[in-house]
Amino acid sequence: MTTQNPFKYFKTSPEIIRLAVMYYIRYPLSFRQVEDILHERGIDICHETVRFWVNRFGAKFAKEIRQKRVGHHSNWQWHLDEVFVKINGEIFYLWRAVDHEGEVLECLVTKRRNKAAAKKFIIKTMKKHGVPKIITTDKLPSYGAAFREIGVADKQLCGGRSNNRCENSHLPFRRRERAMQRFKTVATLQKFVSYHSEIYNHFNHQRHLESRQSFKRKRATALTEWFNFCAA
Repeated sequence: MTTQNPFKYFKTSPEIIRLAVMYYIRYPLSFRQVEDILHERGIDICHETVRFWVNRFGAKFAKEIRQKRVGHHSNWQWHLDEVFVKINGEIFYLWRAVDHEGEVLECLVTKRRNKAAAKKFIIKTMKKHGVPKIITTDKLPSYGAAFREIGVADKQLCGGRSNNRCENSHLPFRRRERAMQRFKTVATLQKFVSYHSEIYNHFNHQRHLESRQSFKRKRATALTEWFNFCAA
């Protein structure tokens, strides 16, 4: 059975759709800014069209990236951290797990920052990616309580600047949040961070650890793969 082409009934070419989605998710741009950038390149579309494309194809592209990157992460050391996100005046918490190379492993939005929320997040991440050798966290007591219940308390490492890796991984999301003028619902936030993380992983390279030629080669490969996603 052949897979149906997801672009079948669209008049716009798949290349333009992929380009618009990449601009919006990868960079802290608004829908209207993406519209203006494409207009400068001779592509006349409405910002609502960009919104529709992102909602329609963002999750599809992220799913294909996730399938291609299975097993690419490291289980040597994980970094866990949480940040607050205000939605309609209420405070929620976005939990994030990354490996020691900055690969985003999992994101979860919860109302509380207690033991139950930490346990749910840790179990969800371990079910998907396995158990790491070291889990680096801050000094939030909920982590220790959750680790003791799960039985991995001996793997926890906390204190000092050891968790800067995860704290830095929040920065692209914060820039994106400001550009979007905050989120309206929890479901929207959870959906966005799920595909934002996968697309961030796809284009994220350790630029400071590689030569210029190696970085350029990987960047070109990532861009070529992007324009082949969901190809019929």
